[in-house]
Amino acid sequence: MANKALKTKQKSLASEIVSTLEAKLSEIGAASKKMKKSIEKSAEKLAKKLAKMTHKAEKKAVKPAKASTKKAKKEASKTKKNAEKTAKNAARTAKKAAKAVKQAPVVAAPAPKPATPAKKPAPAPKPTATTKTQAPTPKPKAAQPARTNATPEATPKPAAEAPAEK
Repeated sequence: MANKALKTKQKSLASEIVSTLEAKLSEIGAASKKMKKSIEKSAEKLAKKLAKMTHKAEKKAVKPAKASTKKAKKEASKTKKNAEKTAKNAARTAKKAAKAVKQAPVVAAPAPKPATPAKKPAPAPKPTATTKTQAPTPKPKAAQPARTNATPEATPKPAAEAPAEK
């Protein structure tokens, strides 16, 4: 249906464009058949483009109205669901309360405990400042003597191994 309306708009617009252009041409002078056909063709193209543009503008105007109705429907269904849920929850809590009342006489009430002095709550531990932890650095290896090609007699001995001379 929208297509038919669009087509009729195009045709009427094209005929208006053609008539105005031919009126201007008649003022200037006689127009040939070729000129008339060219005018009609270009008028149809122009009318088609203009009709599409106006149709888009009309669609945009209708779109917000559709969105608001859709939103209203969504809200209504949401409130309906919420009402059903609350009714269901109320029934459930009523059922639990009835069950609790039935079971209460069977269970003997425990004797009240003597009142004890209120204990002071322990102070909450203070949070430590968080810092970025660094990756542990590798420990240096134990000091090893430097490797040399010298013989063991030529290397100096540590003081503990050297014989004490008197």
